[in-house]
Amino acid sequence: MVKIHINSHFAIGVIIASLFNHYFNFTLLEFSLIVITSFINDFDVFFSKYAKDHNHRNLVSHSIIPGVIIFSIGLIFDWSVLIVCGFVYFVHIFVDTLDWGTNFFYFPKKTFGLRFLMPKVEEENLSKYLANYRYPESYFDFKYYNNKICMAIEIILFILMIIFVVFLAFEYIIVVLFYFLGLYFHLSRHFYLKKIEAK
Repeated sequence: MVKIHINSHFAIGVIIASLFNHYFNFTLLEFSLIVITSFINDFDVFFSKYAKDHNHRNLVSHSIIPGVIIFSIGLIFDWSVLIVCGFVYFVHIFVDTLDWGTNFFYFPKKTFGLRFLMPKVEEENLSKYLANYRYPESYFDFKYYNNKICMAIEIILFILMIIFVVFLAFEYIIVVLFYFLGLYFHLSRHFYLKKIEAK
């Protein structure tokens, strides 16, 4: 299932890491750990077969539970980096409630959120909409890229990421290069699906 892209979560991670770096003067390793925590849970997509409806967002990794645990450990050991990591993890989960939703609390194993990209009528008749495509993921991909708000958010997050890292953590600007790996992955996948669906 397509969602707010990894590169956007990455940008949010850089923004938050840069902001807190202004106060805590993180090392490169600590700065990078915060950024990695901002998107690492999206790799649970490889375990989708174990999730309800094969939706990786129904896994515990897409609930607030890991973020609360990381945050709590940071408080116990008085380690600011882990506290920020827990916060960044929570931000990822919150952001994911906006597009397709996520299993926020995990316990009910039910998708939760505003789900702006999934109108109720489409959710109730999803199989009908998916049947219009060669690959079901094309439905989610095209919905995302055809949404001007999603595209505007991606651009705004990129600009904010550059501004924050330049003014608050310039010594770690090299980290921004990894943003383009996530962007390349999503764009290449998008154009591949467009090519397949155009046939």
